Order: sequence, then C-alpha cells, then structure tokens
Amino acid sequence: MTDAPVDMPVPGRGIRGWQSRLIASRKFQKWAAGFPLTRRIVRKEGEALFDLLAGFCHSQILMALVQFDIPDILMERDSNAQALALRCNVPIERMEILLRAGVALKLLKEKRDGRYGLSRTGAALVGVPGLSQMIRHHDVLYRDLADPVAFFRGEVETELADFWPYVFGGEMAPDVAATYSDLMAQSQILVAEDTLRSVDLRGVSTLMDVGGGSGAFLEAVGQAYGDLQLMLFDLPEVAPSAQSRFERAGFAARSEIRSGTFRLDDLPRGADAISLIRVLYDHSDETVRGLLAKCYAALPPRGRLVISEPMSGGDQPERAGDAYFALYTMAMRTGKARSAAEIAGLCVDAGFTDIKAPRPVRAFVTRCVEAQKPHD
Repeated sequence: MTDAPVDMPVPGRGIRGWQSRLIASRKFQKWAAGFPLTRRIVRKEGEALFDLLAGFCHSQILMALVQFDIPDILMERDSNAQALALRCNVPIERMEILLRAGVALKLLKEKRDGRYGLSRTGAALVGVPGLSQMIRHHDVLYRDLADPVAFFRGEVETELADFWPYVFGGEMAPDVAATYSDLMAQSQILVAEDTLRSVDLRGVSTLMDVGGGSGAFLEAVGQAYGDLQLMLFDLPEVAPSAQSRFERAGFAARSEIRSGTFRLDDLPRGADAISLIRVLYDHSDETVRGLLAKCYAALPPRGRLVISEPMSGGDQPERAGDAYFALYTMAMRTGKARSAAEIAGLCVDAGFTDIKAPRPVRAFVTRCVEAQKPHD
C-alpha cells in the first residue's frame, strides 16, 4: 500500500494551516488523484474549481441563447443548427458551438435526427416569470464586473446604478419608469409565491405594500386573501401603473394607491400590516433605519411588518446571497445584502418585537423576516 506524503504539522501554525498546506502540495495532489479512496473526491473538487474558472463563459452562453430567443424558438418546435443559424444571422459553425454548449450546460438536448430541443432546465427557463428579462439586463452587471479588482476596490463607476435610478430618490422619465416597473413586476411573481408560502396574513385587514411598484405582489395577496384590503405606496412616477392591474384583477373596490417617497414623506396610516418586498437591500443602513421608523409610526399597536428579499447567509455564507446579491447590490452603490439577523436587529432598533425568520422556500428567490409593533 502506498504511503500518503504527509508532513508533520509545524508548531505554532495550527492544524488547519497544516491541512491547507498539505492539500496545496502538488505531491499530495498527485498521490490523492491516484489513490482509490480519494481520487473521486479529487476529481469532484477539480471539476468544481474548473466550473468556477469557466463560470463567465457559461453565463455568456446563457446570455447568447436568451438574446437569440433560442429557448422560446425551441419551445414552439425542435430545430436544427442550420435553421437556427439562418434565423439568428449567425454562421453555422458558430451556431453549432453555441448549441453544443447549451447541451453541455443541460439547457438543450440534441435529438438523433440532429435537431435540438429544450431540456427540462431549458423549459423551466422559459416558464420562470421574468427570468429571461433579468438575464438580458445582466450585460450591465457584467460590464461593471469586467475589472473585479477595481470593482472591489470601489474604483468603478458602475452602470447598474443608472439602470435602477429610483434608489437615489431622483425623478424618473416615463420610459425609464415603465421599463423598471415591467421588469420588477415580472420578477416579483416568484417572490410573491414564496413569500405567501412563508407568511400567514390571516387576521390582517389592510396590507400596505411600500415600494409596491405596479402592484404585482398585492395582486398575488389579493388572490390569496379575498377579504383583505390592499394599499400601495410608491413613487409618483411608478404607483399609478398599479391601477390597471388592480382593475383587471377585480380589486379596484378594495385597493388604494398612494404616491410619495419614503425618504421624504411619512407613510400613510390605516393599514394594520406593512410589507417591504425587495426594498431594504436597495438602500443604505441609514435609509433603512429611517424607513423602518416610519413603518413603526404608521402601524397601529400589534401591527405587523413583513420583509421579503434575498438575504446574506450571515454566519454561513451562501451562494445566492453572498456570491450574487451581495455583488449586485454593491454595483447599485446604495444597498447591501443583509442577513436575517441583521434585518432583525434593525427592526428591534426601530421598536419592533416578536421577530420571526421563517425557513425559506427557496433562499435564492427570497427570505422573510416578520416583526410586530408592541401593544401600547
């Protein structure tokens, strides 16, 4: 039996440091790759490292497929590379590479007759509300991250902040407001579904959604709770767009739309619950503290606060919150991905009690924190 090349720990450097040096040793790596009990682990970890290295190429393959509308085309019918190349105005040899890459990433599948179709993952991509729109706008984020060293040093004047101008509290042109509202509404659907699976709104008479956009979350709430009164509060350029949504849903008689900015205005009163859906992570701690104080002031005793947004994993960093949303919010230049514990602490500072953080349905979609205003 071959002996593993083990060096004794160096006094004062600790067992963990010794373990890291051992794993980093090329001699140990070579041995582990050939030893039957470790070679599977070595291969798996090597593949994981390569996936990190190739991750940008993978995301660009996804981006190209979406921008060429290939998933939507293949949802209608399977097609071969030549037909797709002609339709997308791409040289055939390059289209074949793109399609094979899609197969490798398990987004597409190749049939025996040479035609391509959607895999289950590819079909899910088409069906997930707002996902294609989010992928399309990621070209902005990719440009912001083109020089990661400068990005993390804070030396990049990021474009993403201009894509979401509302976070700075300024006015938006009508076309910008419409683009923002549509993208938010599309991507809000999954968030609404998971929020309503985590939070029970029975007993609430009126829910005010602050920063509610065009009303996508309140529409989902209205469908789930037939007697609940709906109130929406958002910027004057955005809030009126909810009217047509509420009318189509049949909620006009039990909905109210109020305009303003929570940076400058007090929140309307009259609701016994307030929801903040993907609001806090867009803003600094100072702004969040001010908003939570206004929520507290607007609620009656025992009024409820519901916060739902992607969050950091806190003591246990996770890929969605800490390796994606943390960078996204950094590129926006105003907010941050906070953990549930951080948000709970901010709620306590504002005076709220009975803090709850339900187990998330899908942490990469959203997490929830609930709080209550104490009885006087």
